[in-house]
Amino acid sequence: MSEINILPKEVYQLIAAGEVVERPSSVVKEMLENSVDAGAKNITVEIKNGGSTYIRITDDGSGIPKSEVKKVFMPHATSKIKTGSDLDSIATLGFRGEAMSSIAAVARVELLTRAKGEELGTRYEIAGGEELDFSDAGCPEGTTVVVRDIFFNTPARMKFLKKDVTEGNSVAGIVDRMAISHPEVSFRFIREGKQTLITSGNGELKSAVYSVFGKEFSDGLAEVDYSVNGMRVTGLVTRPAAARKSRAMQFFFINSRSVRCATATAALEQAYKNSVMVGKFPGCVLNIECDTSFVDVNVHPAKIEVRFANERPVFELVYYGVKSAIETQDKPKEAHFPDYKAPALTASGKIDIRPRNEEKPVQLQFKQKTPDDFWQVAAPSSKPERNEVLAGEAFKISLDDLTEKKEYAPAEAPVKEESPNTDVPDFRIVGEAFKTYIIAEIEGALYFIDKHAAHERMNFEKLKRSTQINSQLLLQPVAVRLSPEEYNAVCDNLGLYSKCGFAVEDFGGNTVIVRECPSMLGGEDIADLIVETAGKLLDGKTDITPERMDWIFHSTSCRAAVKAGDYTSPQERELFVKRLLSMPDIRYCPHGRPVMIKMSKYDIEKQFGRA
Repeated sequence: MSEINILPKEVYQLIAAGEVVERPSSVVKEMLENSVDAGAKNITVEIKNGGSTYIRITDDGSGIPKSEVKKVFMPHATSKIKTGSDLDSIATLGFRGEAMSSIAAVARVELLTRAKGEELGTRYEIAGGEELDFSDAGCPEGTTVVVRDIFFNTPARMKFLKKDVTEGNSVAGIVDRMAISHPEVSFRFIREGKQTLITSGNGELKSAVYSVFGKEFSDGLAEVDYSVNGMRVTGLVTRPAAARKSRAMQFFFINSRSVRCATATAALEQAYKNSVMVGKFPGCVLNIECDTSFVDVNVHPAKIEVRFANERPVFELVYYGVKSAIETQDKPKEAHFPDYKAPALTASGKIDIRPRNEEKPVQLQFKQKTPDDFWQVAAPSSKPERNEVLAGEAFKISLDDLTEKKEYAPAEAPVKEESPNTDVPDFRIVGEAFKTYIIAEIEGALYFIDKHAAHERMNFEKLKRSTQINSQLLLQPVAVRLSPEEYNAVCDNLGLYSKCGFAVEDFGGNTVIVRECPSMLGGEDIADLIVETAGKLLDGKTDITPERMDWIFHSTSCRAAVKAGDYTSPQERELFVKRLLSMPDIRYCPHGRPVMIKMSKYDIEKQFGRA
């Protein structure tokens, strides 16, 4: 047996620190919990280089008496508990007494604090677990902690830190969660010298949510306040019409502590059953208030997992609370249309159409579309919104073009794809059922073709074959507000979006800007597509790049495809079937649904008793 060694202090401190301090966001989380526990009403967080070189947190809490300052950085030193029985009734966010000693073991830490009633404050500096300074200092009541150069004495761990923007986004996510879990506290976040968040601290949850996630998300929320069996759930949930493509906007808190809770997640989604479309998920900011003896928070070093004495009451609380909220507060989705003035003839014989309060006219031109044009873009009945127009391209209407009804189309027709060389069997178009299924007679059998599924697969194959995807510049860029995790995933994959024909830029504040999109998409549903693909990138963090591109291609192809229920002319059906039959490998859409069903003449005659 090898000799048993007693590890020196500097070694076991580094080991202990690894359980608590994983990255800059871990440091911010622990220190913010201390500030809230100290009764602070105003907290400022500032970071540089994603927090890897500089973190400063200032609060106006109770402060630390000079006689207690050194204890803060001792292992297992805490003011939150005294005996083992206290673990059964933890009412504070922090309690382990490991955070500050772990942070000081792997970083350079400076603390300035003054407790209420003391005339002078205290300055304490420690680096790598070694005390460097302990002296009086002039400072306001409260505490300021500055953490510099995380992992300066453990360079091997520094290699595992991600890019500054990724680490910064992770810190932003922590600040966001703290802000919405404690709306009574005013949070201010400064990132790389720029203020990116400030909350009012007025105690109104919706105000905090508005500050963190923006108007679009907060406008689609319903209030929840429900009590049963001595427990209470309060907060906000999205109305069914505002459901999202991922679970990234689901936030759960137990007694104002941010946690992962599978029981609450299941109850939330069960409450929305039959109210939201398949593939969409509700968002929420829900706080479950319960007796501290009912929940065990001493499960995970980072305190993000909890264990309930009984899961059933939690499920019922969330389920009935959310169900009641959406049944009583949901309202029909409203349609909003641009407020246009009546068209007016210009001196040149053209028509100017301009939105009210806009001086620059939007000139449109009617253009007859050929069947070839249709299958290169979206559905023929969909007219491009103003933000879908190619920048710099004029749209004009001439008097000669007003003699008959025609579709809107860009001034320049899209580039046509080359027709495959595969021989096409003889076929005859019988018709179309339900504006969804094209019926064709081919070699003695009837084929029912799902035009959306088939067109989606054709788009998908075209994107995968393309060495360079044709993009169009949006006249009006689309801003997409995301959750911190979704935002992080998109920012980490900007190059991937570029390869797929999108020009996406980091706009800051959990927002990205889309300036270009694949020309086949026509600018349709851009925001929803970005949210959907961001969720998929989150779910498959370890997947290889080609698979990630497939996700984006899937979403783009689906939105660019003709929709079930859209009208298609006889010429368009003819061209479409010809193209589909020239691609014998297309049998399923990217989601796995069949694109066509065959019914033989024998099967039909058998139904009529002829066979």
